[in-house]
Amino acid sequence: MKTNLRKYRFENGELSQQQLADIVKVSRQTIVAIERGDYNLSVKLALLLARKLNTTVENLFQLEEKDYV
Repeated sequence: MKTNLRKYRFENGELSQQQLADIVKVSRQTIVAIERGDYNLSVKLALLLARKLNTTVENLFQLEEKDYV
């Protein structure tokens, strides 16, 4: 899954990974893993991130061809 989380962190006041983690109540390591594409987040967390970053889930995350296999 492709993620634009890092881009939206910077567009929303240059939030650090730790600041965003604190806002959505997860660890910084979770944010790191999401940005690397190593973490399958819950729908709830995806919606929370989108809301806090003033965007949509669809703007934050996109499926890639390999995700359909």
